[in-house]
Amino acid sequence: MIYFDNSATTKPYPEVLQTYLKVSENYFANPSSIHRLGGEVERLIHKARQQVSDLIRVKPNEIVFTSGGTEANNLAIKGIALEHQSRGRHLITTEIEHASCYSSFQQLEDMGFDVTYLPVDEQGRTTAEDVKNALTEETILVSVMHVNNELGTIQPIKEIGQMLKAYPKIFFHVDNVQGIGKVPLQYEQSGIDLCSFSSHKFHGPKGVGFLYVRSGVSLFSLLTGGEHEFRNRAGTENVPGIIAMTKALRLTMENSEERMSDMLQLKDFLRKRISEMDRVLINTPEVNSAPHILNFSVLGIKPEVLIHALEERDMYVSTKSACSSKSSDVSRILEATGHDAERASSAIRVSLNFENTLSEGKEFLETLEEVILNLRKVMRE
Repeated sequence: MIYFDNSATTKPYPEVLQTYLKVSENYFANPSSIHRLGGEVERLIHKARQQVSDLIRVKPNEIVFTSGGTEANNLAIKGIALEHQSRGRHLITTEIEHASCYSSFQQLEDMGFDVTYLPVDEQGRTTAEDVKNALTEETILVSVMHVNNELGTIQPIKEIGQMLKAYPKIFFHVDNVQGIGKVPLQYEQSGIDLCSFSSHKFHGPKGVGFLYVRSGVSLFSLLTGGEHEFRNRAGTENVPGIIAMTKALRLTMENSEERMSDMLQLKDFLRKRISEMDRVLINTPEVNSAPHILNFSVLGIKPEVLIHALEERDMYVSTKSACSSKSSDVSRILEATGHDAERASSAIRVSLNFENTLSEGKEFLETLEEVILNLRKVMRE
């Protein structure tokens, strides 16, 4: 099997699954219970929070565990808007955000908030100047993703954050679900107030993630009924998920240091060979893009047909975001970059992990070229 759909989800590390099972068996008590078993679990969560904060270089009390990236994004965006609406009701984001962010802003519009959706250039990128020009006296939140999940485009987060430091009333949220472990990001130095993460994007279990909330930032809690996670979200903590996620994050950071050059080499190899194929266009920017994402359009062939043809060869890629992949619509992201309907509706996304090899890349390319030729032959008959 060749699995090139890691932006949708990654395969958990074996050590992570072992940790999940061990914690489930031995630390099953409720961490809110006042007896000894509950105290042991509470200390385990405290240790995990410390380890996560050390790995991303923030404070332990700035880590809020969630059920994943979607909840983290919703909590950050709606939590700021609803908590601070007395200071203003204008919000700024971009046209290429993940569905969990984009839909949150649409919902807030229905609630009476004013949202500016910044356009992007043909690379899928906005600028600090674009953000600055959109600011008003009513602006309370700017939300920009770090790495686009379809194109791999890296946004100028540090420049935007430093510009926003001149506007202390405005909070800055970053969706870093695709960037963590792949593209370095300095949270405090970049002026980030909130940042979202999801475990299953870095070889951890599904159903768990976390939100960085800078000290002093207050949120409206979307889940009530308890004082968990510094009163930011109620609900008994997913203890095995949290501990397993922490191990996955540590292993991913280690792999990032040791194996990043291999990933870059594989991506460059794939890009060069795919760009030489007939009627195949590369959509991912050549510079300032993530090392693990390569998006391209195979003109004249429906992406779902190509994906299933590759699947028959035990090779797995995707169309667009996994959250939107079952929709037959054109890619909202590619449309925002100015591509026509044919190109925006025929995109394929290859997304890598640190375990993928150059030999896998060569085998994939041979099969991809063969499948494209066969499909076009059938279409002509």
